[in-house]
Amino acid sequence: MGYLTDRVATIAITVALVMVSAIVHEVAHGWAALRLGDPTAKEAGRLTLDPRAHLDGFGSIVLPLIMALAGGPVFAFARPVPYNPSRLRHPRRDEVLVALAGPASNLAQAVLGAALLGLLDRSVAGLAATSAGLAVAYWAYAILLSYVRVNLVLCFFNLIPLPPLDGSKIVLYFLKGRARARYYELQGYSMAILLAALYVLPGLLRIDPLSAYLDATAGSVMRFLLGWAVG
Repeated sequence: MGYLTDRVATIAITVALVMVSAIVHEVAHGWAALRLGDPTAKEAGRLTLDPRAHLDGFGSIVLPLIMALAGGPVFAFARPVPYNPSRLRHPRRDEVLVALAGPASNLAQAVLGAALLGLLDRSVAGLAATSAGLAVAYWAYAILLSYVRVNLVLCFFNLIPLPPLDGSKIVLYFLKGRARARYYELQGYSMAILLAALYVLPGLLRIDPLSAYLDATAGSVMRFLLGWAVG
């Protein structure tokens, strides 16, 4: 393949993996809510891996495509799985557990991807015996590596304590009254804050807090997992 073809294939694979990982993330929220007493997601038909039930045109396809083309970290969002905190058995505690289920599913997927990379690494000598086998090994390695990276970025990006990201539910657990209401008000500015962190600060001030955060978190865990799997 030429460079352009490889580039297009890599972007397509990355976007597809982001979509799959985001869907699993949302289903994990609904599954956790069901286990904790709230069947809202089940009643809405959202406890399924069928992409048609979850994909958001902009958040699941256009956004990750733009980010992949830009060459930076790639994340996305699917349509949020509905849940009703008042139907949870212990609403204050369980809301945090429901929120954490999404990032936990991404971490689990990253561990799975790393384990499969380890198996591939131990099999690569046999696969590389022919040119076709070598091509298969190359793309299998690229796909699994991207799968690990995508899931770790989704995991730690969603743990940012900014409404409506999952990390905000952890902060809300410790807030009450006026402080809780003021924190909810941040949701109206979330997209502007994220765009500033992604593009304005790096472009104008040469400060890139989001990349630094993701390297310290997702990057560190990825290095650990790859060392464990193929080291």
